[in-house]
Amino acid sequence: VQLQASGGGSVQAGDSLRLSCAFSGRAFSTYHMGWFRQAPGKERESVARITRYGVIEYYSTSLKGRSTISRDNAKNTMYLQMNSLKPEDTAVYYCAAGNVAGYNYWGQGTLVTVSS
Repeated sequence: VQLQASGGGSVQAGDSLRLSCAFSGRAFSTYHMGWFRQAPGKERESVARITRYGVIEYYSTSLKGRSTISRDNAKNTMYLQMNSLKPEDTAVYYCAAGNVAGYNYWGQGTLVTVSS
């Protein structure tokens, strides 16, 4: 399994971004998927999770109401639409794949920089 996160960039506060996570390997539809982020000097945190069945099971408090996680099993891709971005959203965003026991596979991360 390999994961490739993309879609990050440098934006202004209030802008939107859509992150993508391209999955290659065994059946994408059998994996639970998640987005995580790590800001400079901070620990990695979970920001959104979606089950293999397409059920959204978690949004972090910081992104809830401003983001939407989704997946397209036909395209082997997961997305994170983020709106009304804030400087505190600046971080490297990672995607991960796994099962109910945890996430086994991680992408390389895509950098999101939000300036005020």
